[in-house]
Amino acid sequence: MKQGIKIATIGGGSSYTPELIEGFIKRHNELPVTEIWLADIEEGKDKLDIVGNLAKRMVEKAGVPIEIHLTLDRKEALKDADFVTTQMRVGMLDARMKDEAIPLKHNVIGQETNGPGGLFKGLRTIPVILEICKEMEQLCPDAWLINFTNPAGMVTEAVLRYSNIKKVVGLCNGPIGTTKGIAKLLEVDAERVYVEYAGLNHMVFGLHVYVDGKEVTKEVMSMLGGREKDGITPKNIATLSWEPDFIERLGVVPSGYHKYYYQTDKMLQQLQEDAKNEGTRAEVVRKLESELFELYQDEHLAVKPKQLEGRGGAYYSEAAVQLISSIFTDKGDIQTVNVRNNGAIASIPEDSAVEINCVITKNGPIPLTVGDLPVHVRGLVQQIKSFERVACEAAITGDYQTALLAMTINPLVPSDTVAKRILDEMLKAHIEFLPQFQRESINIKEEINNGNMCI
Repeated sequence: MKQGIKIATIGGGSSYTPELIEGFIKRHNELPVTEIWLADIEEGKDKLDIVGNLAKRMVEKAGVPIEIHLTLDRKEALKDADFVTTQMRVGMLDARMKDEAIPLKHNVIGQETNGPGGLFKGLRTIPVILEICKEMEQLCPDAWLINFTNPAGMVTEAVLRYSNIKKVVGLCNGPIGTTKGIAKLLEVDAERVYVEYAGLNHMVFGLHVYVDGKEVTKEVMSMLGGREKDGITPKNIATLSWEPDFIERLGVVPSGYHKYYYQTDKMLQQLQEDAKNEGTRAEVVRKLESELFELYQDEHLAVKPKQLEGRGGAYYSEAAVQLISSIFTDKGDIQTVNVRNNGAIASIPEDSAVEINCVITKNGPIPLTVGDLPVHVRGLVQQIKSFERVACEAAITGDYQTALLAMTINPLVPSDTVAKRILDEMLKAHIEFLPQFQRESINIKEEINNGNMCI
């Protein structure tokens, strides 16, 4: 790599961007970034300007030689980049609101990365990510793609399976948050805790927990039950307590997202109540973002505001910048990322994306083999992987029946009939961002033109 590092961030107008900038500032001694290009679309121009100016003030205050560039030309940002980070939301928060609200009408969990919402976020996002991959082949063929866009596991799966980009790593702040939560439960420094993670994005388990090399998994499991605030559930997920007998016998640390699968009825009820009382999570986020961007506009603000932690992106910079730094320096440390399985998890296909502990080298992450997953969690992980695989195919082909199959095999959807109802309504709601579904789009447009439907 050349001496000065160029970073291209697609979705640079995101409220998360100050997290990323803070990370590059803190690690500048070991990661000599000289250019950060923040790219966004025309609809995001105002946010890009606000966030970009804050980023410039942060860099100036820190006194580091990093140039911040703002652009609506993605190709300009990608040209000769060393690392490309993606943090997009195709359709913006309006699309997320539909992802969450429509399934709830059918008594199905509405969430942006799980169930029908996760499917449609993938259907909208994957074609755009693959466009970026094609542009990278031409403009920065040696760059690493670091994807933080949800659903991160599904996106990584699609890139590995349907693009020529092999230097791709999917990233999530969940495992870091879980490790820090476990450390708080045990009342020890997080640096002393090591968790062996394996599974899929938002479907990852901590198979073993160690403190200073001594296994303490049983102690941790006995502490998780009966706590509304268990320390491992992200702020964007309802704080419902685990049944003590269940969680202790489960024997492996779940992520907060497992509550959608193990506590489906309670989570559905909670989401419906929240939607009625304070709005869906997207509506809450919209309010949070409005407050954040108001803060970001303050010309005297030159640091990341603490309020950003309420957005649910805590440890984003720690995860993203630590990964980039470790690749650049060939550090050989262990991080939890989404990569090609390569046999690390025996019950998942070798060519599929998994979320697992890896040794990070200049040649990329090397997954640490765990063998087979415990039998009592293996089936759920395999079912979600089959959902991701079929969802990726639907995103690529725009085939209605494939999309229906993906919706139906997701464990949060109770039947094919309910799946079809939700699929049809969501296709209509997201028509603008699903050009690959041409036949269905034509039918929907005819309904609109005939006055049978309003959007």
